[in-house]
Amino acid sequence: MAVEAPIAVMIDGVSKTYPGRRAEQQVAALEAVSLNVRKGEFVCLLGPSGCGKSTLLGIIGGMIAPSTGTVTVNGTKVAGPQPRNIAFVFQESTLLPWYTVLENFRIALKLQGIGASAWRDRAMNALSSVGMEQFANHYPNQLSVGMKQRINVARGICLGTDILLLDEPFAALDEQTRMVLGEDLSVLLARTGKTILFVTHSLSEAVFLADRIVVMTARPGRIKTSITVPEPHPRSPDFMLAPEFGALRNELYAVLRDEIRQTVAAMRQARDAGG
Repeated sequence: MAVEAPIAVMIDGVSKTYPGRRAEQQVAALEAVSLNVRKGEFVCLLGPSGCGKSTLLGIIGGMIAPSTGTVTVNGTKVAGPQPRNIAFVFQESTLLPWYTVLENFRIALKLQGIGASAWRDRAMNALSSVGMEQFANHYPNQLSVGMKQRINVARGICLGTDILLLDEPFAALDEQTRMVLGEDLSVLLARTGKTILFVTHSLSEAVFLADRIVVMTARPGRIKTSITVPEPHPRSPDFMLAPEFGALRNELYAVLRDEIRQTVAAMRQARDAGG
């Protein structure tokens, strides 16, 4: 019988309410979220817009303080950012435009305490893993959106943290590019064994990438269900043609449908009230 991996991230009763000028303007983003993520697990957070997925990532990463509840990472309570343990990859490129790609890596690795003798090889190996080593001396404005996101993912993995938080990193890309980057990410994860939390709105992306998909309710976000994807990494494009892939995608849609309808109804109500 296989031994379960230790828990890397423990989320215990986390709620988050954003204040407003008046009490009735407060926004409850998350409500009593509890979730364990094991070391080396790839978990996708899926839910309707505004359900608190990105807020939850920010709380795990120590960038947002919860209103109630706690998050523990590798046995230590999160009380602020942990750049040596947790790396972020965001939807939009965070490459500094006045530095080359390689210089952006140098700055990030320097902040991690990586010595001058090691950072270049480490950066070039990471760029090579996503097929971008030939662009090391280019500036970000010389690259396409897809190329920059490849580099952002490589930089996140290159930092050497145990945990990687990805907030819709492929959202601005066309579907074909998203799937190619998803294949690359699956290969990289099989090599590195990192613990990943990945926010997405794409059902297909979630099924293709995740070991487990955590479905959240309409705001305030709570965990509605958790669905396991029993397919090992790295995943081939052929998996998307398998009956199991379609069945899982359909199951996700059935679970999400009512939450999406609630979100749309709430948006219409807010629009009508403001009009």
